Amino acid sequence: MAGLLSEPDITKALADLTFWSRNGDSLTRTVECADFPAAITLVDHVAEAAEAAQHHPDIDIRWRTVTFTLSTHSEGGITGKDTMLAHQIDDLAP
Repeated sequence: MAGLLSEPDITKALADLTFWSRNGDSLTRTVECADFPAAITLVDHVAEAAEAAQHHPDIDIRWRTVTFTLSTHSEGGITGKDTMLAHQIDDLAP
């Protein structure tokens, strides 16, 4: 699952990840939470999922707005690890 996804595979994955977009060699999603504590709670839950998957997103927190960026740096782009974690983040996000 660590190999880079092909362009058609990335396009197909994004069709199932409606809240995500591609930004170069990464997938990104921004989540608007109810307030700052809700944003931190979301980040805590994503951190637990990321630890379990041994795959960690870049996370930017701005008050109640959280942006997740996924890329498999060791592979130099988007892999199945990224799409799997993206689905998990979707399940956790409000």
